[in-house]
Amino acid sequence: MVMCYRLLTALSALALMVAPPLAAQAAKKNWTVPRTLDGHPDLQGIWTNVTITPMERPAAFKDKPTLNDEEARAFAKHSAQELQEVDGKSDHPLLAAAGSSGVGGYNVLFIDRGSELAKVDGVSRTSLIVDPQDGKMPPMTKEGKQRMGSLFKSFNTYNSVKDRPTSERCLLGFGSTSGPPMLPVLYNNNYQIVQTADNIMILVEMVHDARIIRMNGTHPPPDVRQWLGDSIGHWEGDTLVVDTTNFNDQPGFIWAGRNLHVTERFTRIGPSDILYKATIDDPSTFEKIWTMEYPFVATAGPIYEYACHEGNYAMTDIMGGAREMEKAKPKK
Repeated sequence: MVMCYRLLTALSALALMVAPPLAAQAAKKNWTVPRTLDGHPDLQGIWTNVTITPMERPAAFKDKPTLNDEEARAFAKHSAQELQEVDGKSDHPLLAAAGSSGVGGYNVLFIDRGSELAKVDGVSRTSLIVDPQDGKMPPMTKEGKQRMGSLFKSFNTYNSVKDRPTSERCLLGFGSTSGPPMLPVLYNNNYQIVQTADNIMILVEMVHDARIIRMNGTHPPPDVRQWLGDSIGHWEGDTLVVDTTNFNDQPGFIWAGRNLHVTERFTRIGPSDILYKATIDDPSTFEKIWTMEYPFVATAGPIYEYACHEGNYAMTDIMGGAREMEKAKPKK
């Protein structure tokens, strides 16, 4: 999980911006919201939130929340060239941040974060974070820093499978890809939405997680805790609002604590676009409430099976390698 958050700032990724064709712009202008039998907007289909826009705004764009088309193309071109130049150099900071750490765990072939900055209203964004206006996460509280330090420290222990990160154990997709909030990561950024009047299911390609949003329900008691939290949905006009609480002690959003409260908004804004907005409220971790916003774009799919599973050979090798390293240490 840690590697992906570092990557959001370190990598810009892969190719040139492609301006939407005029025909697509005209289709969106004449488009009307499709609706289900109960009259609500139809969100069903396969979508992707793939983007090279980092979660936090890079220092180079400190006072630029958006870029014009020429700037966006230049940014994407430079980023793609930079990444290609370090391909195969697994000890380079860019690929080490992607999990290679000098051993070749990832190369450019594995990275599939698309070729465009996230666009909202046709304008390229330099960060997924839109509030605060500087595009940065708010400062962490003392409690949050202590929890984060303990978490990172635990990642360096190998005494039990349970000491390893949840993504490494294939319990949750890394980088909060399953959410909430549902963040773009290195690859497998596809989602399938299936909608009924009473429930909405979001199937996540990464680690085949499935979120169930119960419409117009109530949250269970505070002692009921779940990996993806408990999600309750309702409609505000044509916007699906999803309220999620009741996370366990290891929420997919790595910085957060068990009392994380996420409010998501899904608004169908075009024939191939859903505007997604997620507000993070976690007073034990952050000094302020903050918000991210970016599009989910229709894609042909399909959603492929993700074969990562608990008990794979890599886990055995990790534990065995740690034991061998301990044996090789000189005795005191």
